[in-house]
Amino acid sequence: MAKTSGTKLIANNKKARHDYFVEDTFEAGIVLHGTEVKSLRQGHCSIKEAFIGIDDGEAFIHQMHISPYEKGNIFNKDPLRVRKLLLHRSEISKMAGQIKQKGYTLIPLKVYFRGSLVKVEIGLCRGKKLYDKRQDIAKRDQLREAQRDFKVRNFG
Repeated sequence: MAKTSGTKLIANNKKARHDYFVEDTFEAGIVLHGTEVKSLRQGHCSIKEAFIGIDDGEAFIHQMHISPYEKGNIFNKDPLRVRKLLLHRSEISKMAGQIKQKGYTLIPLKVYFRGSLVKVEIGLCRGKKLYDKRQDIAKRDQLREAQRDFKVRNFG
């Protein structure tokens, strides 16, 4: 069967960009079982509470919820099981070195299909303080106000 090109978004972690500064992003494959892939094709995935840990030179995603496939009966796995991520050793060592610094963590940003493969976009993130969030909200409000003024001035 030929691989199809293009991407289909399964899950997006909108809260991550609100709570963290995303310094760098990585793309990783994920080790799944058959019924999990079928459930993902139906869009049953949540990464809101998920995080990524590095143990013994391997990356794992924790707390990623994939709902059980309805027709999977005995082949269904635990929805919150720890899943291995497929990354190059150099990427894992780079991430491990950076998360040892104070305040850095690895957060999944997106889960999507690239062709027939399930991929996870990982963000190397630093936590935001409350005043940082307030500044982002103020910038967004200023931009929205400027767009509104521009629209009224040109089309009003």
